[in-house]
Amino acid sequence: MTELIISLAAARALHLAAQGLLQPRRRKARQADVVDAIRQMGVLQIDTIHVVARSPYLVLWSRLGDYPQPWLEQALAAGQLFEYWAHEACFVPIEDYGLYRHRMLDPAAMGWKYSETWMRERRAEVDAVLDHIRVNGPTRSSDFERTDGQSGGWWSWKPEKRSLEVLFTAGALMIAERQNFQRIYDLAERVLPGWDDSRMPHMDDTRRTLVLKAVKAMGCARAGWISDYFRTKPPRLDPEELVGQGALLRAWVDDWDDPIYVHPDHAELLAAAAAGTLAPTLTTILSPFDPVVWDRRRALELFGFDYRLECYTPAEKRRYGYFTLPILRRGALVGRVDAKAHRRGGVFELKSLVLEPGARISDRFVRDIAGALQRLANWHECPDIQIVHAAPEGFAPLLRAALDLNTKDTKEMEAA
Repeated sequence: MTELIISLAAARALHLAAQGLLQPRRRKARQADVVDAIRQMGVLQIDTIHVVARSPYLVLWSRLGDYPQPWLEQALAAGQLFEYWAHEACFVPIEDYGLYRHRMLDPAAMGWKYSETWMRERRAEVDAVLDHIRVNGPTRSSDFERTDGQSGGWWSWKPEKRSLEVLFTAGALMIAERQNFQRIYDLAERVLPGWDDSRMPHMDDTRRTLVLKAVKAMGCARAGWISDYFRTKPPRLDPEELVGQGALLRAWVDDWDDPIYVHPDHAELLAAAAAGTLAPTLTTILSPFDPVVWDRRRALELFGFDYRLECYTPAEKRRYGYFTLPILRRGALVGRVDAKAHRRGGVFELKSLVLEPGARISDRFVRDIAGALQRLANWHECPDIQIVHAAPEGFAPLLRAALDLNTKDTKEMEAA
């Protein structure tokens, strides 16, 4: 096959098509679409911050539109998904369990996620937690009363929580389900009774499969992007080797010196991108942990979008806000919004909305952004959007007028 040369805009379109973010959905989401979307991305990263909807729900909303959030937990409880350390903590399709089993069998290589010292020095306590679950069934961390006199928090877990987490990283425990987003742990053999380690693929096959899955999920990938997607460690497989085997396609982007790699399943998308017929039309709001932006280097190289999550930055040093959400419009990342859902009052507050330098503000541009924000606010059941700050100067009144027009049109449709 002739190696194609595509524009940077076409590479973006190919990436978004592979991620399910090219065009608006034509039908209402069904429950099976949740797992299908996760399969398409490969993983769904978990984060607990909820000034707006928690990240995994928001990532799905960006692709599916309005859907009931409990569908995600129902898929987990039904055994269609499992949780483990993939990119970071993620929901993963259950059929990929074997690809992560190697990590469970070598938990010491997982860094801070596992503690050999804890397992060695607190072995009796760890075994007691395991025995408790074996006898009493699925267990939450909150089922254990805190007795060490310390307060809660990510870095001051009570001993039983630490034991639960090291047992989870080592694969002895799995997450059976979530209730109010709290993990419920159970023995791995009860959550996944049919598993046998004889089914675990060879490590070489695992590396190969994860490279192929990463490239497919990204649509097109520079070699330097591939390992971040599933956080694979050396030794890493050279994608050129897979090109030689016919397992990957190679193409080029204008003005890039190195090639991009494309999964053969996306050959038609690649051809459409090269022909300029892959047209991005979706405008939506992304999570900070969306695969499109979780690799800050890739977001900069592919979209020219310099993005950093500032929730862990002291407030006085933040440039854009606590939990800024990237704005995707018709194939470009055009801005970011720091939002907060005031659920009791039904208010969706735009604490700060900042457009990228050089954004061309037209009537359609404003309507697109207003429509995406209103859909997000409505999904949060916070239909009243309040704008605190927007830049550049003069954008806030344009956005306010478009939002008011949307509200007026909705009321007229409801009254008709």
